[in-house]
Amino acid sequence: MSHILDRPIWNALQTTHAELAEGGKHAMRYPPSIVPFAAAADDSRESLEALENLPAADEVMAIVEAGPVTIPQGLTVISEGKLVQMIAERPYERISDSRLQPLTPDDADEMLALAMLTKPGPFTLGAQKLGTFWGVKIDGRLVAMVGQRLRHPGFGELSGLCTHPDFQGRGLGTLLFRFVAGEISARGDTVFLHAYYTNTSAITLYKTLGFKLRSEMNLRVVKRSV
Repeated sequence: MSHILDRPIWNALQTTHAELAEGGKHAMRYPPSIVPFAAAADDSRESLEALENLPAADEVMAIVEAGPVTIPQGLTVISEGKLVQMIAERPYERISDSRLQPLTPDDADEMLALAMLTKPGPFTLGAQKLGTFWGVKIDGRLVAMVGQRLRHPGFGELSGLCTHPDFQGRGLGTLLFRFVAGEISARGDTVFLHAYYTNTSAITLYKTLGFKLRSEMNLRVVKRSV
């Protein structure tokens, strides 16, 4: 039997994030204003046709699977890559720090700007609808943040970790990492995350923070064929 995290998008939309799902029994996606993730139920003709019909002409979708990602003829791959999926080897203690504060929709523009600068992964103005984000502000300026993204029964994804280049080297990323990992652990979930396969420095850091490799993952970003 496959692990629930082998197909993280489909299984999240089937369970904890079901209220956000667009589509039907053969293919689903998140609203594109929140995150561009989508998935087919399987590789059957019906599922691939349903996946093909999900995006509008100007929309892209990102598909992440542990196995090969099959793309229907009506969609074109515009980028692809390898990810690693890592999982915490133990629960994290809950911590507090006066520098940390929950972010709100009023912070969305600044969060998007920070994500566009540092490129932690797909990020939109609606990302907070997936889970709570926390940040560190210095002189009223958002300089670091992290949040929660995909959720499954028993598992929570730590995502969006980034620090402005002007404020790196101060331990803010590690602080936010430990804080959100502690929040996920406190509700009884196991923490997991994704990183680009080539981001060896981040992978090494996550290992030192108590994570291990669970699986390599395939990422394909698609749009409608012209």
